[in-house]
Amino acid sequence: MSRSAVNKAADGGGATASGSHEHGTFRARRALIVGVCVVVVLLVVAFLADLGAAARGEYRLSRSLQASPQISFDPEVTLSGFPYVSHAARGEFSGATITARGVAVAGCHIRRGCTAELGARLGTLSVPDGWNIGPSDTMHAESVDAYTRLDSVNLGRFLAILDLTVNTPAPEGEAGGGGPQDGLLHRSSGVLLTGTVALPPSDSPLPSAGGESTPVPADTPSASEYRGRKAKVSVSVDLSIRDGRLHLQATDFYDGPEEHESAPELDGADNAALRAQVLQRFSTTLPPLPLPWGITATGARSEGSDVLLVADTGPRDLRPSDF
Repeated sequence: MSRSAVNKAADGGGATASGSHEHGTFRARRALIVGVCVVVVLLVVAFLADLGAAARGEYRLSRSLQASPQISFDPEVTLSGFPYVSHAARGEFSGATITARGVAVAGCHIRRGCTAELGARLGTLSVPDGWNIGPSDTMHAESVDAYTRLDSVNLGRFLAILDLTVNTPAPEGEAGGGGPQDGLLHRSSGVLLTGTVALPPSDSPLPSAGGESTPVPADTPSASEYRGRKAKVSVSVDLSIRDGRLHLQATDFYDGPEEHESAPELDGADNAALRAQVLQRFSTTLPPLPLPWGITATGARSEGSDVLLVADTGPRDLRPSDF
């Protein structure tokens, strides 16, 4: 056999070995990719299954909370802890957040009534059955932060002040105060309220321009429909708790940097008494407002354009039906 033939045979054998090696490497890579894809799919399926189980558990707790006589709509519920199935199996969650909107509150003497938002943030939560928390089950929470939130519309109805708005001014003396870095502003003193007051202030002013009789200005949809004499003013108010009830104390007419109303019709020495009456209109103690599980309010503050009663407690046993 010639030398060239031997070389060709050797080259052919080397090419075959190289091709077999590359084919084996490709198969290994393909198997690895398939394995990774299978693992990813299984993880996604497990995550979605856990998410679905959490949604069912939160829905059951929401329905149990609606057994409370003061709840009209399904509350929003979030149970903390991942994965949900392991926490549910142990009957212990990292915490829970509950928000119930449109809760009717008493003491608001107008036809359309008043509503509030009730909410609570629970610390570490232990329950008898993590899969299905019933209305009468006892939940043990390591801590409870509860609140009742009144928006400006419902606060205006309580105060009988038309078109009331609530504004939480930025921190005083702080450059750039009120920017995104401050988050949602809140404070208990110097809260800015702006609204329209009948002149002179009265619990039984003239009816609106509409066909229906309007016993109080808060029954009128807006100040433009109120045909009596009126003034739009801005007032600084301090918020506090008196005997568990929300108290508003007007301190003065506002003349700071925030957008406000000056009410020139109240200027002058002849209107001093009227100014005092208008200012007093923003001072009152509201009727008792419910908090989750009957917890007594310990503080009050504004938060953005709302006013909140707040309370926090240590360890506490709770039943959903008592919310």
